[in-house]
Amino acid sequence: MARIAFILLCHKDPEAIIDQARRLTAAGDYISIHFDARSGRAPFEKIREGLKDNPNVAYATKRIKCGWGEWSLVQASLYAVEAAEKAFPRATHFYMVSGDCMSVKTAEYMHNFLDQEDVDYIESFDFFESEWIKTGIKEERLIFRHWFNERTQKWLFYQSFWLQRRLGLQREIPADIQVQIGSQWWCLRRRTIEWILEFTRKRTDVMRFFRTTWIPDETFFQTLVRHLVPETEIQARTLTFLMFTDYGMPVVFYNDHYDLLVTQDFLFARKISPEATELKKRLGDLFAAKGVEFQISGEGRSLYKFLTGRGRNGRRFAQRFWETESSLGRDRELLMIVCKKWHVAKRLVAEIKEHSDVPCIEYLFNEESTPLPDLGGIEKSLEKRTRHRRAWVRMLFDYFETDRLVVCLDSDGLDLIKDFYSDRSGTRLLEIECEFTDEYLEGHAKRVGLAGDQTPHDALEKLLPTLKSDINHEYDGIRDADFENHERISQTKTPEENAGPIARFLKISYEDALKIANTDYLFYD
Repeated sequence: MARIAFILLCHKDPEAIIDQARRLTAAGDYISIHFDARSGRAPFEKIREGLKDNPNVAYATKRIKCGWGEWSLVQASLYAVEAAEKAFPRATHFYMVSGDCMSVKTAEYMHNFLDQEDVDYIESFDFFESEWIKTGIKEERLIFRHWFNERTQKWLFYQSFWLQRRLGLQREIPADIQVQIGSQWWCLRRRTIEWILEFTRKRTDVMRFFRTTWIPDETFFQTLVRHLVPETEIQARTLTFLMFTDYGMPVVFYNDHYDLLVTQDFLFARKISPEATELKKRLGDLFAAKGVEFQISGEGRSLYKFLTGRGRNGRRFAQRFWETESSLGRDRELLMIVCKKWHVAKRLVAEIKEHSDVPCIEYLFNEESTPLPDLGGIEKSLEKRTRHRRAWVRMLFDYFETDRLVVCLDSDGLDLIKDFYSDRSGTRLLEIECEFTDEYLEGHAKRVGLAGDQTPHDALEKLLPTLKSDINHEYDGIRDADFENHERISQTKTPEENAGPIARFLKISYEDALKIANTDYLFYD
């Protein structure tokens, strides 16, 4: 059976570290702790005192001061790994964690999971070919030497960087290694750890190289594992669930994220908020449980965006900034149909095409595959359509040689609606009000990635009221904006009642509008 030696890097909160070590070793596993030397001796001694009777605890062979992006983080990991490899000969796996990590499965589940495949789990992607690095310097992390910390010694960091660049002092990467990149949170087999430690003793040239690279905790172990282990024995993934915001900051999990975390295909999660005491207790109790079955659904990232988009307390109302582009045209009129149920709007559009000559485009800002004319390839990118929305819609007006155009928008597109209403062109809005059954909401949750086929029924029951409330909030936001020329049809009204708003929206006769309103099964799911 798998026995795990956890490699814990930490720098604060000794009481939490003691609790974490006790919990992780309670099922027969081990832990090796590196407590940052910057935090002083007193808190470290508190940890040693609290765990002095636990034989499954070891400490890094040396404590050092660690800095973000520095080699010191890798060196601290190696000191803790060396201690664990020596102290725990029965350990089969070595799992890197931090003080902000918590298990999201039972110990029983973890051991069974690691027994299933004889592989290493580590994100390991080609440094130059992958798009793992989104912003900032890339190859410069490697080809220049970095002696200073970019966060705490910014002036020295960049003076050294630019001086090396001006003088052409770039260096060669060791010829026989292919630099890889990935998350620092890995789980490696004992044999792999032994190979790495042996490599560090023999290959002093590679060690010198990595000591002056920038952010080596994302490249060192990732590169060595690829160099030493057959590709068939590597799973290029982390077993620790973590996400980053659009600003590159780690996502923090709170008490209301329990159901989200335990259904993900991961063993740990990072970062857990220090204030999430209820979440910590529930996850701690879960780790010690026996016979628990987990239904893995894996929609964590989508569900997280949904939850945080609503805000931790109340809702976030801050408007996005949309870039200003030239007008659609003063004499043109954009007709927007807003509906959460896309199939309803599409049925209405099909009838509009039958009874009018106004060109209609379906969900061009929401649906990648919506039918569009060939405009040289730009139409294939949903991101480009949204980023350059006015230029894009202007091209559609030109393509169809029309002054009137119908487009469909999701009800979550309030910012889009506001942007088009601020244009000099004429703008009209038709809102379709639908009823939302639980069956529809379940299907919607799965379509947009908030749930999967394996999502537990209890989790779905908790999600649906929130989802319905969120949809209602979207419609309320549209109505509160008090747009001019805003018409509304409803599932609860008769075709005769709906014909009037359609006639005013399209500027057609009541008789033609009634034919559209009488569309068979318009509102049916």
